[in-house]
Amino acid sequence: MGNQPFYSLDGPFDSMPTERQMRTANFRGFPELVRKLGADPRRILDRHGIDPRALRDPEQYIDCQSLVNVLEYCSTTLKEPLFGLRLAQHQDADVYGCVTALCRAASTFREALTGFMDYIPVVHSPVTVLDLVEGRETAELRWFVRSDLGTNNQANYQAAMLNLKLLQLIGGREFRPKYVHLAGMTRPRDIADIENGMGCRFHSNATVNAIAFPSAVLQWPVASANRLLFGLLGGYLDRVKDASRTTIVERVEDYVRGSLPSGSCSIELCARKMGTSVRTLQSNLSEAGLKFSDILERVRTELAKSYLKQDQLSLDDVADLLGYSEQSSFGRAFKRWTGETPKQYRWRATTPDQRLHS
Repeated sequence: MGNQPFYSLDGPFDSMPTERQMRTANFRGFPELVRKLGADPRRILDRHGIDPRALRDPEQYIDCQSLVNVLEYCSTTLKEPLFGLRLAQHQDADVYGCVTALCRAASTFREALTGFMDYIPVVHSPVTVLDLVEGRETAELRWFVRSDLGTNNQANYQAAMLNLKLLQLIGGREFRPKYVHLAGMTRPRDIADIENGMGCRFHSNATVNAIAFPSAVLQWPVASANRLLFGLLGGYLDRVKDASRTTIVERVEDYVRGSLPSGSCSIELCARKMGTSVRTLQSNLSEAGLKFSDILERVRTELAKSYLKQDQLSLDDVADLLGYSEQSSFGRAFKRWTGETPKQYRWRATTPDQRLHS
């Protein structure tokens, strides 16, 4: 095998977050917390246009604004001023998925933190920007969002606690934060509760969101370091980054390519996978001058032509890969798209040598 990795990432992903989305993993534990506070989580999610079924799959995506709105709504209606903090206390750093696994496999705290900052915007939420500011004695992990999400105090509480848990995971039992700063306003009477939960001094109404710790921590080794796993995950995430497709049309194209062989490709399932409603998806595609059916037909045409050039695939195989239950249905559709039957196209597109072996 030499230096070649024994994994590959050759095709497009059927789902990656767009600019204003994040993984539904951020809602982990939400139903249990809301019920504990005496409310119906399904009703709250429905009120904010979130399909409760989406929460079953942490790899699906929701609109960042929807998360912010839900957390602020719960804080107000459930009379829990630290709802975002409470939610994060019910969660762990694994909310960040494979990025957390990468951090745990890193050799040093600095290497782990660099991976965290590099890849969170790629696979968890592109709206998030992270930065490391180093001083002689103190370093700060800072974060902010690219978009205006309005009042987002609760989301900031959640982010602060989850980021702190990530730092504690890679730093081990000896890690101690110096302070936490958040940009939003906090009631003075809640500060002691926050400091107790975070284990350090807390300041609100700051100019930046930040968690501070001794600069020397950056050199600490990570107890769970695994160079092989770190290399594999780093290679995977680099490829995800290179393959990143974030426009709504690209996202739908990727969904169609990934779901056609299953025979269950539909705008309803596409919208659910992307964490939005059918109506919103249709509206977004309309702004690009397209309909879901346009993209479905275009992708099918492109794939059909590619498959027909592969002489090892029978016409039945091609029909199956494109989501058709019968070859005849595929044949009629292909003739409508191209003016040729699949057999005619295959004959014209293949070389004489291929024809001898077909």
